[in-house]
Amino acid sequence: MQQFDHEKLDVYRTSVQWVALAQEIVEQMVNGKGHAPLADQLGRAASSISLNIAEGAGEFSSADKSRFYRMAKRSATECAAILDVAQTRRCISSDNYSQGRALL
Repeated sequence: MQQFDHEKLDVYRTSVQWVALAQEIVEQMVNGKGHAPLADQLGRAASSISLNIAEGAGEFSSADKSRFYRMAKRSATECAAILDVAQTRRCISSDNYSQGRALL
């Protein structure tokens, strides 16, 4: 089976690991009090990283690749901020916080 270009990238594989961890975190947060909007934002931003990396890898021009990779980086930064807010609200475990920061 032939691989797509994005599947060859370490950063893409790491981003998929992050999506799986983010899903665990989202499930913890939804069970908490009033954390659903933050959980929803985390889920969307986490997925956006992988999706933008894949889109960028599929582009031919350097400028287009860069644009998608910058969007992925912004989404990663957004996820890091969400983790900080979640930690402040005490709706995320310290292990998930540390693992998430390491992946991001």
